[in-house]
Amino acid sequence: MDIWVFLVFLLACGPAAATGAMFSPGAWYEALKKPVWTPPNWLFPVAWTTLYLCMSLAAERVARQAGATPAVGMALALYTLQMGLNCLWTPVFFGLRRMRAGMLVLALLWLAVAATLVAFWRLDWIAGLLFVPYLTWVTVAGALNWSVVSLNPDQAKGPVTV
Repeated sequence: MDIWVFLVFLLACGPAAATGAMFSPGAWYEALKKPVWTPPNWLFPVAWTTLYLCMSLAAERVARQAGATPAVGMALALYTLQMGLNCLWTPVFFGLRRMRAGMLVLALLWLAVAATLVAFWRLDWIAGLLFVPYLTWVTVAGALNWSVVSLNPDQAKGPVTV
C-alpha cells in the first residue's frame, strides 16, 4: 500500500464529510415521519468513517495499477463522479429540504457507485469488494429517502416559506 496515495484519496473524502457537518439533519428532519427501520443517529458517522476508509483504500489499490491504462482512468473518473454526487446529496436534502431532488441525486449516486464498483472489480477484485459496503449503504439510504418522501408527501413538495 502507498500510504501517501491512500491519504490523498482519504482527504478527497473531506468535502463529502464536511457537507454532513454543514447541513446536519436538525429539527426539520427529526419532525418528519420515518420508517421504523431508520438507522439510529449514532450509526451515520460510524458508517461514513468506515465507508470513506474503504473507498480510499479501494481507490489507492486501483490508482497504483501498472500503467495509466484507459480502464484505470475510467475507474478513477467514475470514483470522482460518485464523490461529487456524494457531496451533493446532503445540501440538497438537508440544506434545501428538497427530498424529491435528493432522491434523484441518490439514484444517480447509486448508479455511479455501482459503476465504480464494477470498474474497480475488473482491475482489482479486492478494490471492488471494498465498494460493496458503500453500495449497500447507498441502497439503504435510497430506500430511506424514498420512504421519507412517501411518508411526508406535503413536505416532499419542498420547503414552506414563512
